[in-house]
Amino acid sequence: MKKILISIAAVSAVAAVAVPAAASAQGYNINQRQDQLERRIDRGVRTGDLNRREAMRLKTELRETARLEYRYRANGLTRWERADLDRRFDRISAQIRYERHDRDYGAGYGERPYRY
Repeated sequence: MKKILISIAAVSAVAAVAVPAAASAQGYNINQRQDQLERRIDRGVRTGDLNRREAMRLKTELRETARLEYRYRANGLTRWERADLDRRFDRISAQIRYERHDRDYGAGYGERPYRY
């Protein structure tokens, strides 16, 4: 009985690792991740955590990464290209997190110059 439980646990552990790997190999996780990052930027603008300049810069980086993905997909994504895109998305995600929590709220903090 103990051997059966151990083998079932081993099989379920392997399956738990294999399913996300198979999903990411198909490529639609990249598009989902792009959409999620864009929604986070939009939400930051809506709540006032991101000003327009920050949002435009983040969206530009996201667009550049999407263009790079398009070039990578021309010959099929290699493992290195997939890892490169993941690293770029991780960096954009960290930048969104930083910019949303940097206490740079709206005008007066580099958004518009003061007029005297």
